[in-house]
Amino acid sequence: MRARTDSDTQDDIDDGPQAGTTEAVDAAEPDDTDDDADEEHGTEDARRARWTAIGTGALLTLAGLAASLLRLTGSAPAFVPAAYALGAAVCALAALLGSRGRTRRALWLLIAGVMVMAIGDQAD
Repeated sequence: MRARTDSDTQDDIDDGPQAGTTEAVDAAEPDDTDDDADEEHGTEDARRARWTAIGTGALLTLAGLAASLLRLTGSAPAFVPAAYALGAAVCALAALLGSRGRTRRALWLLIAGVMVMAIGDQAD
């Protein structure tokens, strides 16, 4: 095994672009044209996802509450309107999370809320 001296390492070092050259200026300025397009597209998708989560959550909340009130006035067991109301509450929570940008959690809560409402419907 051979030890390297300081003079051996200086030949192997690549300093990159020298300060003050056009290569250094080009290396310091990244190409922002692609990044701007991605950021605009990502921001637009995120905004659309938030509004979709809010609208879907609000719609399912209203549908669950309406179904709960209709089943409450009928001859259904008490479990059925409670399941609809619980599903509506979960969908309302999903709409709240969606408005704060937690769209993946909101999606799963919407699915869970609809499943709770479906279980209440099957119990009837």
